[in-house]
Amino acid sequence: MALIDLQKITKTYQSESVAVEALKGIDLRVEKGEFTMIMGSSGSGKSTLMNIIGCLDKATAGHYYLDGEEVAGFSRNRLADIRNETLGFVFQSFHLLPRTTALENVQLPLLYSRKDLSWKEIYRLAEEALERVSLKDRMKHTPNELSGGQKQRVAIARALVNKPNVLLADEPTGNLDTRTSLEVIELIQNLNENGLTILMVTHEPDIARYAKRTVRLRDGQIENDEYHDPLPASKALEELIHDKSETQNEEVVS
Repeated sequence: MALIDLQKITKTYQSESVAVEALKGIDLRVEKGEFTMIMGSSGSGKSTLMNIIGCLDKATAGHYYLDGEEVAGFSRNRLADIRNETLGFVFQSFHLLPRTTALENVQLPLLYSRKDLSWKEIYRLAEEALERVSLKDRMKHTPNELSGGQKQRVAIARALVNKPNVLLADEPTGNLDTRTSLEVIELIQNLNENGLTILMVTHEPDIARYAKRTVRLRDGQIENDEYHDPLPASKALEELIHDKSETQNEEVVS
């Protein structure tokens, strides 16, 4: 049984007298433990698809099964619980609260959880999530004291703190430079290797190479769906650092 199973999903937006079809009969199955990259140009429907998978929006027609249960039958409270605990979200713009520490930002999903947690447990779980993304030493820092890559790591820790089944990442490297992007991708690959199911949106072919599967959208339909051996981000990062070091040495010699 697929963890995510979309059957004939359509999404139509009505604007005055004009109907715009964002998705046109999407069939997509994602198994547990997959790392799937969703690609497409602007307007292809990839963000709409991710919003439906993330229970942030509803399909106009079709069926969406999450771990065997049809999402259309869920109550508002059940959907809220799923968004908080079953699904973890990471966005391009981080969405961190500016005046709160990294630790406090990561604690937020726990505060909205229905789990009966003590403050000591909340602190411990948030600390563990930050340690998982190698930021335990920065947990008392506010976002304006962190680099772009560190902010995204805090956002990933926040997405992980409730131990979700799926991580949904919408352009998580969009605001980052090449080296920092590779560091974030390396972290995501490590999470996937430890069993986390990941769906990630990107418009960059270079980033898509690091996933095990690439689904390309065009005009609201799946144009291509292929599996491939992913490139290890750790190796690409090592090569990038080595090349920069060589270039710097040449500049010093000259």
